[in-house]
Amino acid sequence: MPYVNIKIVKEGVTSKQKEQLVVGISKLLNKVLNKDPQKTYVVIDEVDTDNWGVGYETVTQIQARK
Repeated sequence: MPYVNIKIVKEGVTSKQKEQLVVGISKLLNKVLNKDPQKTYVVIDEVDTDNWGVGYETVTQIQARK
């Protein structure tokens, strides 16, 4: 029973895009590892940009410069 956790920054990702991720990951695990999609769990965590950092800065700070 595969469990896949996708973490993304909360930036306007639509329900349709999330659905496409769930379907795509499930299909990939079925194709490559022969895993049953009905037993494949895909969890999408959306993280606030204040809670995601890279190179000493939060994503909020990086985006503020743009």
